[in-house]
Amino acid sequence: MSTSAALPQTARQPARASLAAFVGTTIEWYDFYIYATASALIFGKLFFPSNEPFYSTLASFGTFAVGFFARPFGGLVFGHLGDRIGRKKALVATLSIMGAGTVGIGFLPTYANAGALAPALLVLLRVAQGIAIGGEWGGAVLMAGEHAPRERRTFFASFAQLGSPAGLILALLAFRSVAHLDHDALLAWGWRLPFLASAVLLVVGLLIRSGVRESPEFEALKAQRRTASMPIVEVLRDAWRGVLLCLGANVIGVAGAWFVNTFMLNYTTQTLGLDRALILDCLFVVAFIQLFTQLASGWFAERVGSGRFLVAAAGLAMLSPYPMFVLVSTGRPVAIVVGIAVAVMCMSSSYAVMAGFMTNAFPVRVRYSAISISYQCCAALAGGLTPLAGTLLAHDFPGQWWPLALFYSALAGTSLVCIAVLQRRRPSAAQADMAGALPE
Repeated sequence: MSTSAALPQTARQPARASLAAFVGTTIEWYDFYIYATASALIFGKLFFPSNEPFYSTLASFGTFAVGFFARPFGGLVFGHLGDRIGRKKALVATLSIMGAGTVGIGFLPTYANAGALAPALLVLLRVAQGIAIGGEWGGAVLMAGEHAPRERRTFFASFAQLGSPAGLILALLAFRSVAHLDHDALLAWGWRLPFLASAVLLVVGLLIRSGVRESPEFEALKAQRRTASMPIVEVLRDAWRGVLLCLGANVIGVAGAWFVNTFMLNYTTQTLGLDRALILDCLFVVAFIQLFTQLASGWFAERVGSGRFLVAAAGLAMLSPYPMFVLVSTGRPVAIVVGIAVAVMCMSSSYAVMAGFMTNAFPVRVRYSAISISYQCCAALAGGLTPLAGTLLAHDFPGQWWPLALFYSALAGTSLVCIAVLQRRRPSAAQADMAGALPE
């Protein structure tokens, strides 16, 4: 191939890499969100039947949390592979595992058909989902960010984060399409269709991802034979403070998403007694608001500074649950959309920008491992436990929303403190690479 022919293709790689990151994470998050939606509405009845709906819901959310606890393991495994053999190969593997796990759930027998084997298989496939998405996020962020010019990294890396609202939109569309089935049909076979549809998405994602080259920063590092032999050891030895701060900085972006999109679905239908289809419609509208908010946030943060932007977003997120609960409690569709959108816009602004912010915190040789461990440990602690904590608070304080609002504010406050500290002490990844060491 001539040099002239190669240049346009190289010039197109940042956009192609961002598109592939967006499509891949959309598919992964679609798979994750349909499980989250099913755990709030369906799985308690089918896999954990009980005379008390509270305990069925609690058990269902327990399996939801299991996937989060598997995510750090996925981050360890695929972070190591991504730092050792390449980002692209790791991402192909994670997408394949996620698709197989999701389709497998669609074929599972229920407790009525298989007894205790049914929830055991559900947990096993949920673990596979957790491992896959644990390795997916870091690689998708890096493929988008490392292909981009350094000054545009925040914006390009934010495309990987757009997969979350896009996946939610697809998941809500999938469940909305079966929500109008009568109750018996929904429980008998209707709930399976969104899971089985993942097979089509998997093929599309693999085709798109195959057209993207390996990260140029990783390729340069590999050519210089500077790849880390044990990246996770280097991270935990030399940059554990930065990992902990990044973990805390992610809390509101991770926990806030599952509070709003999973716990609130259960809270509004069971505690407030609102119609299931109404809430799905409201969340569908809010997902579009989140998508455009995240796209605008990545663009705006490049102009004002990502650290400054994240501090402001976390501060506003601390205030957002109070109008949300007041408006949602009215039961009016427009008020519900506005209330949830207020919280989602603050939360998703932080989520969109955090990817580029973290990418610049660690050098190339251990970057996949470092950001994966930070983010996935946060997901296990803050994301997996948030719907459970919300369910317990709603049960212990019946008819009162203020404990839930205080809990949400505490999550946002944790991120605010960690972002502020990280912004003060964080050297650039470029400086760390030139020094040949990790940022302390």
